[in-house]
Amino acid sequence: MKLTAKTLLTGTALAAALTGNAIAADLSPPVVIETPVIEVPEHVPAKVGGWYIRGDVSYNINRFKGADYMTATGFDGYLSGSLKDSYSIGGGVGYHFNHNLRADVTLDYDFKTDFHGSSAGICTISGVPADCTSSDTSGYKAWTLLANAYIDLGTYNKFTPYVGGGIGGAKVSWHPLVNEISGGFDQDGTYTHAGYHEWRFAYALMAGVSYEVSHNLAVDLGYRFRKIHGEKMFGYEAVSGTGIGVDDGIESHQFRAGLRYKFGGGKKKHVPYIPPYNPPVYK
Repeated sequence: MKLTAKTLLTGTALAAALTGNAIAADLSPPVVIETPVIEVPEHVPAKVGGWYIRGDVSYNINRFKGADYMTATGFDGYLSGSLKDSYSIGGGVGYHFNHNLRADVTLDYDFKTDFHGSSAGICTISGVPADCTSSDTSGYKAWTLLANAYIDLGTYNKFTPYVGGGIGGAKVSWHPLVNEISGGFDQDGTYTHAGYHEWRFAYALMAGVSYEVSHNLAVDLGYRFRKIHGEKMFGYEAVSGTGIGVDDGIESHQFRAGLRYKFGGGKKKHVPYIPPYNPPVYK
């Protein structure tokens, strides 16, 4: 009886072992599905601060504010007239302090601007004083040096509106003033007054919008009101006995277009993209 029970236990254990091995043989090793690493472009934002250079061209609508000049009876002559529209080119260097504030120094050159006008003063007819008028022609060129500050009003789909102001000086070079008197006066004829070349106080107010072409390059379209204060315009002419003339300043409405290049802008580069962790899937 004991032998039979022992035999049965041994057979059962052997059968269980063989069955376990068979089941284990039927199971394949687990397969781990790994999440791939995907390379995607990452945008590195441009630096907020930094140096930039700029270049501009402008179309100028100019206004002559008039001039007073000296005659034989005192400083009582008056010159009125108009300036033709003109063009300017310029450049500058600036710095971005943050997202909203930047500043630059600009130097602009005004090409020759023609002047046509008329003057009123005192002439003589056979030695008798009389009111007279004459026609006048001249022109000027100018260099304008300004220190400017701007407030950028936020960026919207790459467009950044701004306002600003500048202060500095202008080197105005007047051409000789050609004065023609006619009308039966003793002074009838043509007289030439030398032009003055002097630095004057100047200021400007600006508004516009820039468009970001790239992280480094922006197109700038804007309007600038520039005022050049009055100074000496033309000198004394001995034959006619008139001069010196002092103008009351020049105002310009300038419509400007330019480019700004910022150093050290952001770039696009490829970096590994690591997705959120997902546990392995076994099959």
